[in-house]
Amino acid sequence: MIENGTQKEIDGCQRVYFHGHWILFYKPPEENWANHKILIDHLTRRAFHNTERGINTPGEKLEMARAAYENENDPGRKRVNAAMLAGALFNRASDIFNSIVSLAERGVTVTRENDLMKRCSACFFEALELGKQVKHYSGEEGIDEVWGEPFRAFTLSIEDFYRQRYIKMAAAMNDIDLIVDAIQATLGSNKEYQPVNPLLEEFKYWAKREMETMKSDPRYFEIWPGYASTLEQLVDYDPGCNSDRDELFCLRSKGLLKRGVDLINWIAAARVQMPKSRDAYLQALNDFNNQP
Repeated sequence: MIENGTQKEIDGCQRVYFHGHWILFYKPPEENWANHKILIDHLTRRAFHNTERGINTPGEKLEMARAAYENENDPGRKRVNAAMLAGALFNRASDIFNSIVSLAERGVTVTRENDLMKRCSACFFEALELGKQVKHYSGEEGIDEVWGEPFRAFTLSIEDFYRQRYIKMAAAMNDIDLIVDAIQATLGSNKEYQPVNPLLEEFKYWAKREMETMKSDPRYFEIWPGYASTLEQLVDYDPGCNSDRDELFCLRSKGLLKRGVDLINWIAAARVQMPKSRDAYLQALNDFNNQP
């Protein structure tokens, strides 16, 4: 049995093993506040990119966002106000942390017991708590694993944060395997969808490569075209319909295929599991199998 965290060079690339997957390894940057800031800024942008629109509230609007949240009584609107407040808290925490890094660069020692650091931590923590109200941009479910990453990058060492990310990516890759296997078992056994099976295998490969590769990596210029073009082929696939029965089958099956491709795309972009969406989709495939 291979131990999690084992590193190995495969085809000229350094990889690290976690839960069944050899994932592209990146050496963590040096442990200092400046590198924490770079990581937190990147993760904050990713969090907003993968979540619903309208919640990237500037830090200077924090008090307004809090007042709107506290004064709202309608449950639906209050959830959105909570998400907007969470966004403001994230941005306020980033603003404070930027000040801390600026002080450190000028030779001022700032420890975790410093008042600024405590205020920064409090903003991150409250944003994390409110993050349970934040939805993925698809609207399908919450995505607090992604929302919590800036807070974890603040509290953990960079090396420990990287290790956690590999564990989460491995779990997400396992879900991609599960989804592709389920699509192939449900749709790929039909003659109309047999050409899709190799495309799904290719898409699974590229989705994992896209997930594990930093966009600053030169290899991304090879990986993204492979991923995007395979995605387009799957979305555009036409099984063909020759009768009324076939037309109904094609309509339902094409919708299921697109839904599965979308789900894999969301998981690859977020780099975390989406269990609610995964389970709902697997149930939809099972229902399709059992329909008369």
